Amino acid sequence: MFVTFLRFAENRNAAPEFMAAHNEWIGQGFADGVFLCVGSLQAAAGGAILAHAESRDAYDARIAADPFVVQGVVTAETYEIDPKRTVPALDFVKTAA
Repeated sequence: MFVTFLRFAENRNAAPEFMAAHNEWIGQGFADGVFLCVGSLQAAAGGAILAHAESRDAYDARIAADPFVVQGVVTAETYEIDPKRTVPALDFVKTAA
């Protein structure tokens, strides 16, 4: 399971220009069954993604393909989580103990 923080970078003012492509990229992440939750970081700092069901290499490649990342609108920082306890609705993300 991964948590990625997309923090606005130097080219942040170009966000409107690439927003449609970024939203299409997000939609593909959901369609592929990888993204669980996507949202904005408060205080207009960027965004965050909760994801699963993909290898780290494949996930890193997916993040690198985000138009916001490609265009320098955001920088991405990903953390890998090894979930051991969840609410029942998230049991599917747990790894074997």
